[in-house]
Amino acid sequence: MKRPFALLTALLLAVLCALPAGAVPGYAPEKEIPARAVYLVNLDTNLVVWAENAEEPMEAASITKLMTCILLLQDHQDELDTVTVTAPGYIYDILWGTNSSHADIRKGDTNTLRNLLYAMLLPSGNEAAYIVADYMGGGDVPTFVARMNAEAEAIGCTGTHFVDPCGLEYDNHITARDAYLLLRTAIGYDAFVEAIATPTYDMGTNEHHTREGAYIIQNSDRMIAKDSPYYRSYTKGGKTGSLSDWNSFVGWHVKDGQSYISVVLQSPKDSDDVGTRSSALAHTGPLMDWAFDTFTIAPALDTTQAISELPVLYSTEGDTVLLYPADDMMTLLPKEGGAALTERTFQLPEQLTAPVHKGDVVGTVTLSIEGETIGTVDLVAGADLARSQVLYTLARMGEFFSSRYFKVVVMVTMVVVAVYAFLWVLMMLITAGRAHNGRPRR
Repeated sequence: MKRPFALLTALLLAVLCALPAGAVPGYAPEKEIPARAVYLVNLDTNLVVWAENAEEPMEAASITKLMTCILLLQDHQDELDTVTVTAPGYIYDILWGTNSSHADIRKGDTNTLRNLLYAMLLPSGNEAAYIVADYMGGGDVPTFVARMNAEAEAIGCTGTHFVDPCGLEYDNHITARDAYLLLRTAIGYDAFVEAIATPTYDMGTNEHHTREGAYIIQNSDRMIAKDSPYYRSYTKGGKTGSLSDWNSFVGWHVKDGQSYISVVLQSPKDSDDVGTRSSALAHTGPLMDWAFDTFTIAPALDTTQAISELPVLYSTEGDTVLLYPADDMMTLLPKEGGAALTERTFQLPEQLTAPVHKGDVVGTVTLSIEGETIGTVDLVAGADLARSQVLYTLARMGEFFSSRYFKVVVMVTMVVVAVYAFLWVLMMLITAGRAHNGRPRR
């Protein structure tokens, strides 16, 4: 079953794509992360907490399998235990001699789709990914790969290109931001969430594995293993990837009501100070420790406290009205300082005219930290102010008498009166002249 928030994935991703890449201003991880790319996003707010080189396409390795899993679950999430697939022989010719990761699925073995899902995610089995691609591609792996690329574009990936279903080829490319999008989409499926949180999985018995309880696969994500030096109790799981002398990890982490997706791509294996060459896991732990220690989800505003005031015209009940935020804007804030660190930019008219009704939206306030916008909230009137008809009428009369229209009317009237007076005087003079000229001479 798809998780509830997955229904909003497309919308949320569209919102995220509109956000500027970067980091929460003024805050950086305590230790430098030796990796080609890093991307850390808070899922509760869609805020990018930290980003390094997040838009550069680079070799995807087994992060590619996230897309294969997404398509498998998209089509068959309700058939994982009822559909079985037999491993075709030709895929072993493709994988022969690569010495790549596998789940010990052998030619002709039959497995449920759930087994193949776990085989792709836990030991990162390349043969499992090819078996799924062959099955879903109708026997044609390139057909499935074409669908992988189409789906990547559909969910908003801009630097991703796949050439195989497992990531074995160096021509599979992805960006750190795109890797985030893939994992965010994948955790929308309950079966995926259950699988990545599983340290070990029993594949059952078949022709080549006949002893019950002997065919156990291990999860390469050691952040969920309690006996591992990389273990973090808040890590829900993720996907590892490795080629050459580097490895990558995309992880999902939840603690104290906060959730994150982290991406560490192409971290040199020799940068792992634990010594097991799982450097991406080694660097993800401190990165997430820093994030959980530094930030919290908290209200940036208090809806019970007025934050501005506007003058009001034409009311005898008050000259001003207090303005309150319509929403407390729960957002990601530094634990130290919190809402006090935000800067407020108001978008308001110079004044209001009565009547004003409590709850009327009269403007907005935009919050930012060191110039980076974190959100915008409506401002509403905090009281009712009725209009005084007397004040309103007097004001309108005053406006009329001081208006340009009134001044034009007065000027036109004066001109008309002046013309009329001139014509009247002229007529009087003419009449007087005629009377004078008409008198008899003596």
